[in-house]
Amino acid sequence: MSQDTVTTPHAPGRAPRADTLERLFGDPRDPANPVGHAPILAADDRAEMFAEGEALLDGFGLNAEFVPTRYGGRLDRLDDLVEVMRAVYRRDPSLGLGYGASSLISSVNVWTSADEEQSRRVADILLGNGKIAAAYHELAHGNDMSGTEMNAASVDGGWCLNGRKEVVTNIRRADALVLFTRTGPGEGSRNHSQLLVDKERVLGGGIRYLPRYGTVGLRGVQLAGAAFEDCRLGPEALIGRQGHGLETAMRSFQVTRATLPAMMTAILDSALRATLLHVGSRSLYGRRVGDLPQVRAQLAGAFADLLACEAFSMVAVRALHLLPEVAGLYAASVKYAVAGALLRAVDRLSGVLGAEFFHRDGEQAIFQKLLRDLKPVGFGHAARAACQTTILPQLGILARRPLNPAAPPEALFRIDADLPEMSFGALRISSGGRDPLAAALEELAEQTAGHGDTRLAADLDGLRSELAAVRTAAAALAPRELTFTATADAYDLVERYVHVLVGTACLHVWWHNRDGSDAFLAEPLWLRAALARVRTVWSGRPTPLPPAEVDALYAQLQLRLAEQRSFGLLGRRLSGT
Repeated sequence: MSQDTVTTPHAPGRAPRADTLERLFGDPRDPANPVGHAPILAADDRAEMFAEGEALLDGFGLNAEFVPTRYGGRLDRLDDLVEVMRAVYRRDPSLGLGYGASSLISSVNVWTSADEEQSRRVADILLGNGKIAAAYHELAHGNDMSGTEMNAASVDGGWCLNGRKEVVTNIRRADALVLFTRTGPGEGSRNHSQLLVDKERVLGGGIRYLPRYGTVGLRGVQLAGAAFEDCRLGPEALIGRQGHGLETAMRSFQVTRATLPAMMTAILDSALRATLLHVGSRSLYGRRVGDLPQVRAQLAGAFADLLACEAFSMVAVRALHLLPEVAGLYAASVKYAVAGALLRAVDRLSGVLGAEFFHRDGEQAIFQKLLRDLKPVGFGHAARAACQTTILPQLGILARRPLNPAAPPEALFRIDADLPEMSFGALRISSGGRDPLAAALEELAEQTAGHGDTRLAADLDGLRSELAAVRTAAAALAPRELTFTATADAYDLVERYVHVLVGTACLHVWWHNRDGSDAFLAEPLWLRAALARVRTVWSGRPTPLPPAEVDALYAQLQLRLAEQRSFGLLGRRLSGT
């Protein structure tokens, strides 16, 4: 593996640990690399976690990225965490989830609501290279957490658990579980709690592990279930207040709904790289495949999709620091919009590869694994449909209140901006009818009035008109249309609204970084392409980009490929190709 020093001139001062991890992983296409594509694919064929990769991450101390600095970890900025985890997802999404994200999903609940002793216990487990699992899911109830049947009865001052949890990542391998369970009768929102099941501190009864589930993608991830049979825990197992488990989960979801899709943009980055290498080495009809206009258009479109996804997710992740009282709205929007865009983009790239994408061996064999591993982004942890039901009632409130003209902080958009410490306790379940991002459209229109770019003015006018139309339609919705029983037309309003947020985020990211060190980001080319994709392809109206823009984007792709840089917003230096 390469031992060269990796620098990141296009991301000033941001997440240097991501560069360190890139260097440790080395060139993924080097056949002698013990953590390269060949052994990753071999582990996938065996449906095993990639042992060499896990050992590397143990040595790097990846779990420290999930632990706040006050408990001895390295978690101070969520956008830095995203950059570090992109280095993992770029190589092996099974490592991303099976080693890393599963512990993040569970531990966020602890940082949000647990007491000091519980927090330090979880920190000790993670900093010792242990694992924490989130035991939420029951197959009979899907995303309906209020239907949970798992029961914790109050017995002798402690808890007695009975029931099952299913499709849980690392439930057998984990040292502790964050368990979502019923602690009261009835269907109210105060009948569920979260318990920290520290396996070393179980007082009686038992945990019987259920058979592992086989999966099409993420084949190495250990998905299984467990039956809890009179499993006894002490009173200290309760996380936060009794009956507040659903509220804790909803607040914690805001972190994971924003950060996980942001991490997974690295899968599209790697898929795009594999496709570029393929079309650069293959000829058809007497021409290099990469010179064919339709192929270039598909690659340029995927590039624009990636940039839009990373711009929007960056804003949403930073909102967790800067605007925690409204960040849940943007987190759900990221899960819905970014997950869908990533799935569509990689699927289209498989069409460019043709039969090559189906191969489990050869130079681009990694692509078929990336394609399979990406699929859960749409339904894993929290489904895209569940995010729509989170946004819809808030949209009804937003539509009935005037937009607050207060401008969001510039740090929400500037790549090189500092962020305050994350306050998990400041997160709120509802935005309360506030949306600083959408409201910032008016401010941006004023700021850009003298810019002289007619295309920019038209894009801004289009977004403002679409926002006004969505607000008018949402304000007319009956109360029954703001719940999970809503019609397809109501859910369509959610999609249109989210796309306004994506476009607004892209506009602001471009505007506030025009004086940065990356000349490509300073130019409006990527912005125009990203907005066009959101307006057409993301909205189900496929329209090709103009040929001149396609050629310019394709040239940037080739430049980054040659310079061994990522295709995302920051253009990070990578190891190998």
